Amino acid sequence: MQETDKKQHIKIHGVGLDKEGRCKHYHTSLDIAALLCAQCRKYYACYSCHDEIEDHPFAATAPEEEYPVLCGNCRRKLTRKEYKQGSCPYCHAGFNPRCSLHENIYFSCGE
Repeated sequence: MQETDKKQHIKIHGVGLDKEGRCKHYHTSLDIAALLCAQCRKYYACYSCHDEIEDHPFAATAPEEEYPVLCGNCRRKLTRKEYKQGSCPYCHAGFNPRCSLHENIYFSCGE
């Protein structure tokens, strides 16, 4: 995929969102990573937002998922490896390190 294909205006779904994808559940300056639900294929601010809106529980993405994360600051799709670096490799916005507490919700095992 070319670099220009990775930056698109992709909608972040959630409840009470600001322009960078912070929601009513997680709204610190670092809560700008949106995660892809493997079932509905939509990027959500968090699993709680997803579960409030959709009729199915959030489904973790498989290790093979090419771009399971979306930076809310620059709207570029990120690989799991890029996301785990702790900040966006494109705009350098930091991500909340406490999101790792929910890693099993967002990403299935077997990396």
